[in-house]
Amino acid sequence: MFNARIAGIASYVPEDILDNEMLSKMVDTNDEWITSRVGIKERRILKKEGTGSSFLGINAVNKLLESTNTNPEDIDLLICATSNPDYRFPSTGSIIAGSCGLNKSYAYDIQAACAGFIVALQDATAYIRSGIYKKVIVVAAEKMSSMVNYSDRTTCPLFGDASAAVLVEPTTENVGVIDGVFHVESHVEHLLMRAGGSVNPATHETVDAGDHYIYQDGRNVYKHAVTNMLESSIEVLERNSMSMADVDWFIPHQANLRIIEAVAGRAGVDSSKVLVNIEHYGNSSAASIPLCLDEYKHKIKKGDKLILTAFGAGFTWGAMYVIWDI
Repeated sequence: MFNARIAGIASYVPEDILDNEMLSKMVDTNDEWITSRVGIKERRILKKEGTGSSFLGINAVNKLLESTNTNPEDIDLLICATSNPDYRFPSTGSIIAGSCGLNKSYAYDIQAACAGFIVALQDATAYIRSGIYKKVIVVAAEKMSSMVNYSDRTTCPLFGDASAAVLVEPTTENVGVIDGVFHVESHVEHLLMRAGGSVNPATHETVDAGDHYIYQDGRNVYKHAVTNMLESSIEVLERNSMSMADVDWFIPHQANLRIIEAVAGRAGVDSSKVLVNIEHYGNSSAASIPLCLDEYKHKIKKGDKLILTAFGAGFTWGAMYVIWDI
């Protein structure tokens, strides 16, 4: 029976940096306030005119194909995790696939907010295990700045733009994606974009009201994120007769440094095992976990045991147990 291994990883971030000092000139905030509350010093912003999340994804996928020496026409499927599609339709995945020369692949988007990468990776794993596909790319591409209100001091410091992609292939060894647990509950009111969908289509009134930006009830999101990422991480460990002592690296969604520290502390993870890069990139939603993995890939060794966990709007959350094989 086949399992699914991560055979390669690559990421891309825009060149333009928006740091806390620059942000303090746009809204009533300062470096100390942002750093002490969320642990973010700077974030990347895609400023190139006429570009969206697909631009980020195209760059990440091209880097992945080059670094793994993969022929684009050998790719069977591309799954794009994004909350910031270029358009309502067509899919951003189809744009990325076409631009990267994946002429023989299928492509589609999934929307699982900040949990998008691990949800898409679970999809890819199922395709590989079933034997339907042999080479699958999972790409998370998020132009978060497109939905940020830069006059809202509670949300604008949080988000940055980024993308990252992994190549998923079959293996007969006991490595790769070993297990995953996923949950969803309806808490629409705490984290959403209020307008632009079929319930509340765009009008002059919704634009004037600022309803096309992220709305977040920070206190409720914090509480649920800590509890749910902790519980799902413990759940996937218990299902595999493991404890945190058996884990080499803990990679949580990079939403807020206080959330990361709370989850890791309650789980009993040694801080040296927690991979964090939120200081330089902020919350890049679905792209945050693979972006972090790519940054630390030279530190992670083949055979290392990883726990990935994420929480996002919905609420949707989960955790994965992965044995590294690059």
